[in-house]
Amino acid sequence: MELTVLASGSKGNCTFLRGERGALLIDAGLSARETLRRLRCAGADASLVEAILVTHEHIDHIRGVDVLARKLGVPVYATGGTLEAFREKCGGTSAEIRRCRCDETFCVGDFSIEPFAASHDAREPCGFSVREGDLRVGCCTDTGTVTTTIFDRLASCDAVLLESNHCPDMLENGPYPAYLKSRIRSKRGHLSNPDAARCLQRLADHIHMAVLAHVSEINNTPEKVLLSALEGLGFYSDQVGVTVAPQDPGAVHPESCGFRL
Repeated sequence: MELTVLASGSKGNCTFLRGERGALLIDAGLSARETLRRLRCAGADASLVEAILVTHEHIDHIRGVDVLARKLGVPVYATGGTLEAFREKCGGTSAEIRRCRCDETFCVGDFSIEPFAASHDAREPCGFSVREGDLRVGCCTDTGTVTTTIFDRLASCDAVLLESNHCPDMLENGPYPAYLKSRIRSKRGHLSNPDAARCLQRLADHIHMAVLAHVSEINNTPEKVLLSALEGLGFYSDQVGVTVAPQDPGAVHPESCGFRL
């Protein structure tokens, strides 16, 4: 399996996960045109995409879902709450929409996919655990806390895409208004660097690789994310490969924005 982050952050989120024969997109928060352009730039074949998995209805995760699903001729999978909110925001769609349920596995091609509940201020947000053959990848990029369920799902994976959104000190001393700071810090907000590091510490003897994602451009830096993660991993820091995904990987160093298992 090969994971490539096409976009990560408040301006848009999209991840390409390729297997032996097919591929999936997790979220489509860029325009369809920009998503297809970034797929080409990353050397990824859009014709391999078999479905779009949607974690929740915030615009930085769904902006291109409708058009992209119709262009590629693939179904969209999301929880019932996410689909309701999606319809309220975007109206009707001729794309094929399929409801999935947390903790219930479904299959797309050779992929076995299990959604699991996340803790975020959305209607029914989720992460995804995706298995193909003996390999499993976990994705949890918007959650204010790592619940027991989230940890258990990620601990069964070989590699993870995990949120590390903000540095608590930068958020506290930054320009955001108090209500927004409170939202981000809440258990239905976004994961901080120390929270992500603690999660990695607990996952260290389970996973081989981690990409830290949804990094705030105002309240964080890639350097702080990486340092915090490596400190959390401690003695395992030379056994778990860690990279940090920027908002636009193609503008920085696309070869490091993902992993291959």
